[in-house]
Amino acid sequence: MDIIYPLAVPKGRRLCCEVCEAPAERVCTACTVTYYCGVVHQRADWNSIHEKICQLLIPLRTSMPFYNSEEERRHGLQQLQQRQKHLIEFCYTVAQKYLFEGKHAAAVPAALHSLRFRMNVHGLSSVELVPAYLLLAEASLGLGHIVQAEEYLSQAQWTVLKSTECCSATHSLLHRNLGLLYIAKENYEEARYHLANDIYFASCAFGTEDIRTSGGYFHLANIFYGLKKLDLADTLYTKVSEIWSKYLNDRYQVLSRVRIQQIDLLGKRFETDTGLDEAQEAEAIQILTSIWNIRESTSDTAPQKTVFVLKTLFMLYYLMMNSSKAREYATRAFSLAKEQNLSVHEQDAIEELLSLISAEEAHPIN
Repeated sequence: MDIIYPLAVPKGRRLCCEVCEAPAERVCTACTVTYYCGVVHQRADWNSIHEKICQLLIPLRTSMPFYNSEEERRHGLQQLQQRQKHLIEFCYTVAQKYLFEGKHAAAVPAALHSLRFRMNVHGLSSVELVPAYLLLAEASLGLGHIVQAEEYLSQAQWTVLKSTECCSATHSLLHRNLGLLYIAKENYEEARYHLANDIYFASCAFGTEDIRTSGGYFHLANIFYGLKKLDLADTLYTKVSEIWSKYLNDRYQVLSRVRIQQIDLLGKRFETDTGLDEAQEAEAIQILTSIWNIRESTSDTAPQKTVFVLKTLFMLYYLMMNSSKAREYATRAFSLAKEQNLSVHEQDAIEELLSLISAEEAHPIN
């Protein structure tokens, strides 16, 4: 039974919904430490994040055991804090992934968990809260809740203003989300201002050619594309594509030394990956697929640019170990190259990609 009976709740204790903080009427029977106002929010939280962290919440939300010494107590507190720090990053990554996949409603519970764990670890006014506020703002924008997004962004701005330790990466994220807010409000001049600041701070933190800077270029390109300033948009889309292509190809070159040729003592090929977390992979898919859709509309006039994006998508999925999607994009690239009579060198290069996939499928990782 997951219904809370008021008489069973200790006097003076207020149980709140995990999602909306309204008075709780239900409890998760799996962990017994998480409460909800009703079945709708219980199901939303379960589908978003709770199923993944249910059992991890029990030691965080129950009384600490009795320790025989001060040293044991300190060790217990350190373990508790480490669990919370792990959950901060895990919930943040899950929420980010949902946002890049366009699942804005699902991102909200995961982002709320990240925010609460940050508050527990860092305090109510720490700049460490800002990334979670920004996730909630972006999710609110995606749901069309502009006023709610502005509230989260105001909280993030105020926290940054009060802090003397805010890094360039956090400034970048703040300006990116402010840019998205003004895009939603169709104030493109203000949006360009904030996205330019996003690019500046991201460049200070990571460099101008880093994949973490590419998001600012991408959103700025979207503004110019919407305003029919196609030359500017094209330049920025090309830059974003080149940044991701270089990253993925560099990654492949590093991994290729231990991939097909090298075998470990058990006779199994080493498994490889993109070097990205799930959220970054989702971001790469979203950005590159969006650029490809735009390039397709101009493939008759600039087929080489479309082929370039398709080859980049191939490399992304190849490193993600998704052979079917990698083959799909390589095949599209090859067909377009032949249809548009691109150079023999270009066609041969794409055929090599298809051969790579065939070799992969002939010798799957055990």
